[in-house]
Amino acid sequence: MPKEVVVIGLLALAGFLAGGVYSTWKTAKFMAIILSVLLLLAVGGAVLWLV
Repeated sequence: MPKEVVVIGLLALAGFLAGGVYSTWKTAKFMAIILSVLLLLAVGGAVLWLV
């Protein structure tokens, strides 16, 4: 599997998680914080996979 496919998948997951953070921020701040941590892990994983 080319590494670009994995990076695109991780960035797509990060976008999905960013939408979750945006939609849950007003009602469930704790869940939004958990989603933002997962978002940062997905973006960090994509960057590290490219390096």
